[in-house]
Amino acid sequence: MNDKLQVAILGGTGMVGQRFIALLNNHPWFNVKTIAASPRSAGRTYEEALNGRWKLEVPMPESVKNIVVKDVSNVEEVAKDVDFCFSAVDMSKDEIRAIEERYAKTETPVVSNNSAHRWTEDVPMIIPEINPDHAGIIPSQQKRLGTKRGFIAVKPNCSIQSYAPVLYSWMDYEPYEVIVSTYQAISGAGKTFSEWPEMEGNVIPFISGEEEKSEKEPLKVYGHIEGDRIVNYEGIKITSQCIRVPVLYGHTATVFVKFKKDPTKDELIKAMTSFKGEPQELSLPSAPKQFIQYLEDDNRPQVQLDVNYERGFGVSVGRLREDSIYDWKFVGLSHNTVRGAAGGGVLCAELLKAKGYITKK
Repeated sequence: MNDKLQVAILGGTGMVGQRFIALLNNHPWFNVKTIAASPRSAGRTYEEALNGRWKLEVPMPESVKNIVVKDVSNVEEVAKDVDFCFSAVDMSKDEIRAIEERYAKTETPVVSNNSAHRWTEDVPMIIPEINPDHAGIIPSQQKRLGTKRGFIAVKPNCSIQSYAPVLYSWMDYEPYEVIVSTYQAISGAGKTFSEWPEMEGNVIPFISGEEEKSEKEPLKVYGHIEGDRIVNYEGIKITSQCIRVPVLYGHTATVFVKFKKDPTKDELIKAMTSFKGEPQELSLPSAPKQFIQYLEDDNRPQVQLDVNYERGFGVSVGRLREDSIYDWKFVGLSHNTVRGAAGGGVLCAELLKAKGYITKK
C-alpha cells in the first residue's frame, strides 16, 4: 500500500465520482486516500454522506465506507496527504476552472472528467491510445501556473468515445467529412431510472452542449502542439446530433464518413481492430488488450451484449457498410461512465504516471 500513489476524489459522491472509487478498488498503482465533496457531505463518513445513494451495479468498496468526507473547497486540507486528484466536481464551469487550478498550484496534479478546461490551450485533452504525446504540453502549463509538479489534464466528452478512436484508426485513408448521431444513456446525466422516471420509454432530442463537444473535441484530440498551445486538427469536419435514450449505460453512435482515399471494407476493419497505442504497448493496468472490436452480426453492437467489452474500456463497432451518399457508415458503442468518464480518467492517470508526470510528492 505504501508504494501506491495516494489519490483524492474531488466530487466523490456523484455518479462519476462513485465510478472512480469503484474502478480504483484494489488498483495496483493507486489508492483512494481522500474523498472530497460539497459542504453538506463534509464531516460524515462516505457511507453516511451517500445515505443509500450509491448508484452503481457493483457494491461500494469496504475500503472507502469509513473515509470521512472533506469539503472540496478546503483545497490545502484535501491536497496535503495525496499525490494527485481525480476531479468530478459538480460546479459551474468558472468555479471548476478556478478550483482545479487551485489544486494544481498546491503541486497536486489534477486529472479531470470535467469539461471546464478542455479548451484551455495548454491543458492536454487525452484519449491515451490516440494522443499521449499531448502530455508534452504540461511543462508549458506548469510555467504559466508557476508549478513544478502540479498541472491539469482532462479527458474528452463521453459522447466521442464510440467514434473518435475509429476515425483515428482510419487516418491513413484521410477521412474528411463526418455525420454522427449519438444515442446517449441517462447515466451520462448522472441519473438512474429511479431518479429520472420520465425517461422510461422516452427519447429526448436535445442534450445541452453535447453537439458542440461531439463536433469540436475530436479536433483537439487529433491536433498537435505548437509552442505553448495545442492546435486543432483541420483535416476533418464533423456535424452531429445528440439524443438522450432510455438506456442506463452505453452511448451508441451512427456515423457516416467520406474519405479522400478509397479503402475497402476489409482494410477498414483491419485498421480498427489492429489499432493500439501506448496503453497497450506499456501494458497499463486498465488498458484494453484490444481497443476496438468489430462484430459481424447485423444486430451488433448492442448495449446489453457489448457495453462491458474489455471491462468497459473498449469500443465495439458493427454494421460497417457502403453508403449511397457518403462512402461508408458504421455503428459504434462505448461505456459512457467507464471509457467515457471515470475509466478514461484512470487510464489517463496511468499513462501520465508511466511517462513520469505523476509521481509521489
